[in-house]
Amino acid sequence: HGAGGGLWPQLLAGGVTTVTELRGEANPNFPGMYNPEPLAHNLQPLISAVQAGGVDVGFAPDGDADRIGVLDERGNFVNPLTLYALLLLYTLEVRQQRGPVVRTITCTAMANKLAAPYNLPVHETPIGFKYVGPKMVDVGAIFGGEESGGYAYGDHIPERDGFASGLFLLDFMAVTGRSLSGLVDYLFEKIGPHFYRRIDLTYAPDQRAAVLARMEAARPDRLAGLRVTGRLTVDGFRFDLEDGGWLIVRFSGTEPLLRIYCETTHGERTAELLAAGRELAGI
Repeated sequence: HGAGGGLWPQLLAGGVTTVTELRGEANPNFPGMYNPEPLAHNLQPLISAVQAGGVDVGFAPDGDADRIGVLDERGNFVNPLTLYALLLLYTLEVRQQRGPVVRTITCTAMANKLAAPYNLPVHETPIGFKYVGPKMVDVGAIFGGEESGGYAYGDHIPERDGFASGLFLLDFMAVTGRSLSGLVDYLFEKIGPHFYRRIDLTYAPDQRAAVLARMEAARPDRLAGLRVTGRLTVDGFRFDLEDGGWLIVRFSGTEPLLRIYCETTHGERTAELLAAGRELAGI
């Protein structure tokens, strides 16, 4: 219903690709959605269409089309951290670009694992693309992104572009001959599977100071059985873990919510990590 309506059929016209557009008509009310974010809970019509068969990939831009959500050929939502890693892998292996990489503190540790074989620096920023774009310019980055589905490319513009991301993903599929789920498998064969979850908690205004005090004092040695290897207090509280993953507890900058995020190579521990974060915050 947003700014991206009608553009995918135009971009991909004239070849063998067939585009079926859903919710293409402009509607500023974005019916059926709490807000027009490219998240799985907003995409049931698209999920159903993909699962009906004969579809290679599903794309869902947000309201102004600078971010993108993606479904594989089975209708499975590809989380934004895995999508970040896929697009970085494409930049490195298909486009053969080399240079610094930028991610927010809540974006994936897969960036570091993919950059390491090429000795490429990975720069972290606070949350928000207002930090990612300038950092990309400052360091001459080839790629940058954030946890909410926005990605940018050094030879394009230092700003999110959902259409560029979708087109690059299609090219990755075409060049390699792999399905999207096959590309995810290929990614995880290279660096191991990674699992990500986030929960948003409401809190009373008078709880905020107590939560901050608890988090400032928190120095856990282990979380969900994983050794804590580092602590970062930029834009919240991040605890780095021995498997390369992390747990973050932070207040939303736009809503009265406490957000708890985690990434780990141990899928069974995501719930434990989120529970540990909640216990640290005391909420």
